[in-house]
Amino acid sequence: MRSSAIAVSGLRKAYGDKVVLDGIDFEVAAGSIFSLLGPNGAGKTTTVNVLTTLLRADAGTVTVAGHDVATATQQARASIGVTGQFAAVDELLSGRENLQLMADLKRVRSGDQVVTRLLERFDLVESADKLSATYSGGMRRKLDLAMTLVGNPEIIFLDEPTTGLDPRSRRTMWGIVRELVAEGTTIFLTTQYLEEADQLADQIAVLNGGRLVAQGTSDELKRQIPGTHVRFRFADHYELD
Repeated sequence: MRSSAIAVSGLRKAYGDKVVLDGIDFEVAAGSIFSLLGPNGAGKTTTVNVLTTLLRADAGTVTVAGHDVATATQQARASIGVTGQFAAVDELLSGRENLQLMADLKRVRSGDQVVTRLLERFDLVESADKLSATYSGGMRRKLDLAMTLVGNPEIIFLDEPTTGLDPRSRRTMWGIVRELVAEGTTIFLTTQYLEEADQLADQIAVLNGGRLVAQGTSDELKRQIPGTHVRFRFADHYELD
């Protein structure tokens, strides 16, 4: 049985009188894809912000890679990579320079080699020395994820990574995510797309109004939804024809 990469118990967060997370619990197995599914405003990004140490919870416990995010913040941060809803690339730098900056900040050994491998992996070699401001949405997303991979994090948080992408770019991102998990990386994915969760996730948790209303595999969740049918009634067989 795979160990837990993330464990969340009784997580609560409120802003004044508005409760955003109302005591949620879940675990994410190491080397798996866990999808937090829900509409805009459900609390997905707040959950990611707490799990990635960007926001302090009001109550509950969260461990990431075995580290309590409240008491071992630096250790938790060293284990993770984060890609937010909007590509966090510097438009004044080229793709190569963005990656090199991340390698320098993380003090990665053989940074030049790491940058070259990532450019090749994400099919960005031809555009590597062009300003990222000229990149398409899909290219920016790929560069953003490549930057997240600098330093080989154990756990990667993807907060709605395919929002706004065309179908082809979305499927390209799906392929990259599957490759990462095949290499042993744990993926925590938030999305509002049912198809995306269905295609990628080993486990899905449905968040609505700050509460988890359902959890399980894709097949388990589908079985919880009763079958439906549409009945047509015609006055006579002429209308039926």
